Amino acid sequence: MTRTPHPEELPQDAPLDAEALARIVAVALDEDLGAAPGRDVTTQSTIAADARVAGVVATREECVLAGVDAIGETMRQVAARLGLEPPVVEIVARDGDRLSPGAVIARFEGPGHVVLIAERTLLNLMSRASGVATHTRRWADALAGTDAKVLDTRKTTPGLRALEKYAVRTGGGVNKRMGLFDCAMVKDNHIVAAGSVADAIARIGARFPDVPVQVEVEDVAQAREAIAAGARFLMLDNMPPETMRALVDEVRAGEHATGKVWLEATGGLTLANVRSVAEAGVDFMSVGALTHSSPIVDLGLDLA
Repeated sequence: MTRTPHPEELPQDAPLDAEALARIVAVALDEDLGAAPGRDVTTQSTIAADARVAGVVATREECVLAGVDAIGETMRQVAARLGLEPPVVEIVARDGDRLSPGAVIARFEGPGHVVLIAERTLLNLMSRASGVATHTRRWADALAGTDAKVLDTRKTTPGLRALEKYAVRTGGGVNKRMGLFDCAMVKDNHIVAAGSVADAIARIGARFPDVPVQVEVEDVAQAREAIAAGARFLMLDNMPPETMRALVDEVRAGEHATGKVWLEATGGLTLANVRSVAEAGVDFMSVGALTHSSPIVDLGLDLA
């Protein structure tokens, strides 16, 4: 049987899924406007329905841009709800660009109702995505010149996983599994429930032979048991530096017999220590903070 690659081995250049973005925008607009078609009682009372506006979307701070497609998608959906034409949008900056304060991201012209109703939703999504991309880029830069890459986790905002994981890719990071469906990840509670590391791996192989298996280990004994049971991806959880380095050396020395074993450091990682951990020889390090603790980027929509 051909080995199914681990998510971390897959190309990391996939664009933001258009259907996922459309769903995210639709839910966000329902929150803002109420049930479709919804209403904006302020804008629709104070601005004529046929009024037209022009302006820009710009960043107010240094950032790595992500989520620019939210501009056109949000304006398109608002226009459809109102029965108006969508504004003309010219994208000036692209996802992945490093921008300075004041940099223009897009220019637009069109119905004022559409623009002002779409404003907060598109800014919320882009600010969140750009915050994740900017934070991820700091980690990727800290690892430059090493063989290690930074990974995200499932610690994402409910409903925004596709957007946030795309932002991680945009910032130079790597996506770990997208959910519980595409990769088996054996952790402490699974080991307790199954009885042992080896039993957990065996049960997954019997039930879902097509999925890759990763095992979180806390010590050298668990790592040896996992490899002997066929695991080829180990997460080294909160391991002291000296233990991790010795284990990495042992695993690498045995790869002539086992084949490649992917090693990931997890737990206790900071920008201050990430490079020393990478130099221990791990392939990856997972950082939940990429998605659960990234501050948003201050973006603005300004009428001319």
